[in-house]
Amino acid sequence: MDIVGEGTRLVHDEAAYRFDILPLLVATDGAIQAFGYDGRRLRPNIVISGVEGLAERSWERQCLRIGDVMIGIEDLRMRCVMTTFDPDTLEQDTDVLKGIVRKFGGKLALNCYVIEGGEIAVGETVELQE
Repeated sequence: MDIVGEGTRLVHDEAAYRFDILPLLVATDGAIQAFGYDGRRLRPNIVISGVEGLAERSWERQCLRIGDVMIGIEDLRMRCVMTTFDPDTLEQDTDVLKGIVRKFGGKLALNCYVIEGGEIAVGETVELQE
């Protein structure tokens, strides 16, 4: 309570507006490697491994099939100040966001949404589909 203040309470909310952009953020190991920092700074829901470099940048408006799950890819995510905070220490380094702007035009990882829901597991095959 000391952190958030008097009268604050936790509530369950299923409304679509609770997401700042779209409900899923997908990143690839190639893009995280190019980023050069702890990938948790990007706060992805899903990380896809085995992707060369910045290949994810050409995936906009396509879909990802993971087992029975289909995920739509809207566009690249414009990054914000949250990337500047170390996920372990919460120390801020503004050079992180400056680097994202300089190296990636301010955009890194993918804004996504669920087309066909279900469960996914680590190690499942991911297929890119148009």
